[in-house]
Amino acid sequence: MSKSALERIESHEKLCRIMQKQTHDRIHRIEGSITRIERILIGCAGGLLAGMGYIILELVTRI
Repeated sequence: MSKSALERIESHEKLCRIMQKQTHDRIHRIEGSITRIERILIGCAGGLLAGMGYIILELVTRI
């Protein structure tokens, strides 16, 4: 027996909703990872700038 058109449409819509939720969850996890990486990069850049500033200050005060 073949499914009626309405049953096929309903099963397709159900599958689409499931896939949409999975996609939304995956995007949410990726956003969290990106935010974490951004914080790490900003912290590293701040540390490098502070270190470079300290070295420049030491070089200027010794001259």
